[in-house]
Amino acid sequence: MATKRIPIGVATCGILLAGALAAADKPASASARLESRSGSTVTGTATFTELPGGGVKAVVHVEKAPPGTHGLHIHEKGDCSDPEAKSAGGHFNPTSMPHAGPMDAQHHAGDLGNIEIKADGTGDLEITCPMLTVKAGPNSVVGKAVIFHEKADDLKTQPTGNAGGRLACGVIQ
Repeated sequence: MATKRIPIGVATCGILLAGALAAADKPASASARLESRSGSTVTGTATFTELPGGGVKAVVHVEKAPPGTHGLHIHEKGDCSDPEAKSAGGHFNPTSMPHAGPMDAQHHAGDLGNIEIKADGTGDLEITCPMLTVKAGPNSVVGKAVIFHEKADDLKTQPTGNAGGRLACGVIQ
């Protein structure tokens, strides 16, 4: 088999250029691993991907959770060190809006609504969040925490949605 020799400078430039283009085309993303808090067994993952037209697509998967409806929020501090995840602070709310559902005109940027958990303890949520970014800025999710709550978010009680305790927490990186 004959080997075609390519001058190193040309091959290297081609590889670097292709790599640079691939990196430029890849949307910014961040993720969190949810870990159990408040004596629960809940675990999961959350990924956040910047969308070309603005906003972020959030994809959350939860396991070992109690069946039913549970509130899910982004909280203001990326700190899950407290056994009850109270160190994560309140809901992420950079625009000082009232708490509501994610489809309401005015709501916290971190209001992701509710996630339905099946009888087997798993649940999935996929939502587009136009108020959020992954890239640096005041609405960036990076450095914040994802919290899975004990109860359903009623989408109206201020400022928490009456969603109860924090059963899982993950820092978005």
